[in-house]
Order: sequence, then C-alpha cells, then structure tokens
Amino acid sequence: MKELIAEYVNILGSFCGKRDVPALTSEDLSKKYGIEQADVMVLFGGSILCGGDILAHAMKKGIAKKYIIAGGAGHTTETLRIKMHEEFPDIETAGLPEAKIFEAYIEHRYGLKADYLECNSTNCGNNITYLLELLKGNNISFNSIILAQDASMQLRMEAGLRKYVAEDVIIINYAVYCAHVNVKDSELVFEEEIWGMWDMDRYITLLMGEIPRLSDNADGYGPKGKGYISHVDIPKEAEDAFEELKREYVDLVRAANPLYASAR
Repeated sequence: MKELIAEYVNILGSFCGKRDVPALTSEDLSKKYGIEQADVMVLFGGSILCGGDILAHAMKKGIAKKYIIAGGAGHTTETLRIKMHEEFPDIETAGLPEAKIFEAYIEHRYGLKADYLECNSTNCGNNITYLLELLKGNNISFNSIILAQDASMQLRMEAGLRKYVAEDVIIINYAVYCAHVNVKDSELVFEEEIWGMWDMDRYITLLMGEIPRLSDNADGYGPKGKGYISHVDIPKEAEDAFEELKREYVDLVRAANPLYASAR
C-alpha cells in the first residue's frame, strides 16, 4: 500500500512541479526557445531554502536580464524564517518578508543582489499581480520570463501569470526542486536529500491542496470558479492520484487561509 501512496504522491509532484528545461542554461534556453537569455527571472518566496541557490546559480550564468524576488508573508513564511535562521544564524529573519530573506541569503552566501524585491504579496495570486505592477512601474517589458517557485505551487504560478499576459509571451517554468518519494522500512522517504525540504506530511498537504485550486469548476481557481488563474487541464492520472490520497490523508487537504487572502 505504501508503494502505491508513493506513486500517487510522485504523480502529483511531477504534475505540479513543472520544469520546462533540463537546466537553467543558455544552451537549454536556446535549444527550446531560440533565446540565450530570458528578459526576466523571478524567484517566488513560497520556495524552500534551495530556491535561493537556483536563483544565485542562474544569476552567475547570466540567464536573465533582470532578477526579481517576490514574496511578502504567507502560509509558508514562518517556516522559511525559522529554517533560514537555523542554517545561517547571522541572517536575522524575524518579521522579514520572504523576498528580503532570500535577498539576505544570496548576498550572504554568493555576494549577489536581485534587481528588485516585491515584499507585499501574501499568496500566489497577488504574487503575480504585484509582480506585474512592479515590472510596469519600472518600465520593464518582457517577452520571456522564468518562474522559479516551490515545486508544489509551480504550475499554479504559471496559470496565474498566463491569465494576464499575451499568448506569445514565453513563460519558462523551473520548479526549484524535483522530489521523488520512495518507501523505506515501511515509511515514505525522499529519494534524495533536498536542502530545506518540507517534512513528508507538509509536502503531501501542499500537493493535495493544488488539485482543488487548479480545477476549473465552481470551487476552483479557474475561469469557471474564482477566476484567479487561466484554465488548466488536469490529467485523469493526477485526478485519480488525488482521490486516492484523499482516502489515505483525509485531514491533509489544505484549505485557503483567509489571513493571506488578497485585499483585491
């Protein structure tokens, strides 16, 4: 039974955690999109700690013209504050928004700074709307944009942005990690260690929360529901995996926290 559960988790993880290129390199961008450099790259603060490394490595390779970190305070922020401060006691994180925490990290470890920080957003929806306001306010136009978010929320981030941009804008997904779940000694475990990774129950909770949100029905975030995101096709395999996991983890389907709802 545990092996089946692991399989269902991996189906959802693969569906939600999109990576459109094998690596963030000019060669891979050129092969797929015919560009060597994206106009903008954004790291979203809902990511686990290793998201900072993804951004820093991309910056070192000159993978984009402008770099932005987006994130205020939401349902994952306190975990980020605690974990970052535990790993780097010199980085004071208490009360800081996600963007400033990641900015402090890449400066501390790599001597790098993003071009812009967006520090007011509280959820995936206003991550996007505030990002677009920041870009417009600084006269930054873009035809290509790399989105780097926690794997559990990567697909929804793309769907949120796609609602607002022209069809010919190239959105390049690069989830900050790829997690694969196995069974060891009758317990679910991650195949490889991922720096800052959620505990297993939290990871499953995040993944299971995505399917109702991505759904284009009266209760979902798609055009037929709340209208926060563009339409997403959910394959039957992912829907079935979600339904099976619901039976096993009936208490882990994450409801939206009204504390972090958008004001507009």
